[in-house]
Amino acid sequence: MSSTVAGLPTGPVEPRAHRTRATLALLRARPSATVGLVILLVFVILAIIGPLIAPFSTTQATGIVYAAPSGKHWLGTDDGGIDVLSLILVGGRTSLLVGGAATLVAMGIGGIIGVLSGYFGGWVDSVLMRITDYFLVIPDLVLMIVVATVWGPSLSHVILVIGILLWTSTARIIRAQVKTLKERLFVRRARAMGAGHTLIIVRHILPQIGPLLIANTVLTVATAIFDETALDFLGLGDPNSVSWGVILEHANDRTAVSYGAWWTVVPAGLCIALVIVACYLLGQAIEDALNPRLRVAHLSVNKWKLRSLVGRGPDAL
Repeated sequence: MSSTVAGLPTGPVEPRAHRTRATLALLRARPSATVGLVILLVFVILAIIGPLIAPFSTTQATGIVYAAPSGKHWLGTDDGGIDVLSLILVGGRTSLLVGGAATLVAMGIGGIIGVLSGYFGGWVDSVLMRITDYFLVIPDLVLMIVVATVWGPSLSHVILVIGILLWTSTARIIRAQVKTLKERLFVRRARAMGAGHTLIIVRHILPQIGPLLIANTVLTVATAIFDETALDFLGLGDPNSVSWGVILEHANDRTAVSYGAWWTVVPAGLCIALVIVACYLLGQAIEDALNPRLRVAHLSVNKWKLRSLVGRGPDAL
């Protein structure tokens, strides 16, 4: 069964419904995916309301230098007497914003290149994949340091640098998927009925690769947050904004560990680690649910059943 739009088939409906049910079933069957989703939602909510619930200012000293955690300052203070909990809450918004925005840039570039390369093939595929290969062999962090240094420390520059350098894996994944989709029967039927390239890509290709792009987006957020933290830790981030990476940078530059002020390092590091792990758990679960080839590896032996031979009873092998 298939639906039609403007006289053209848009592809089978039942497989999409089956894929949705399979996704929900797999998410329910994998507690790790639920844990990842809950952790990620908690951090997103805290990033939204963090500046509103921060107990103290992030620009003015409210205690002594390197005050240990106490009833007043739950996570202590840093070298400037600023409450660390307030820095964590406010910095979470910046880190998640940079990670999300950079991921959108990477997904946009990678998605466009992957679709064009996989759909048109030929010289278009060769040129775009050679460009992708050049970016793949260059160490991401090294190139990020060079570009960020040339452009200067700025939040928008960090987003662009990370986004421009994280699109390669997405482009190759989408390209491989599109190359198989363009040979499907419903795409050939649409092409035979006179549908143009734009209509086929928008109405037939994009809806099929959308779920895979979503899964890859969740996984890329973890990498983007890690890269943003690395750039901030190296002093290449925006000096006027507060983020988890900036908190670690200040703790390192001002030798907080030498003073025994572990609370200036551990909370921010745990937040970064938890977000990365949550993105990985959720992204892997979504990818397994939406990619049938990956799901084959998780099939149980009990799901295989021998069919009865034609013309024999149910007891025959």
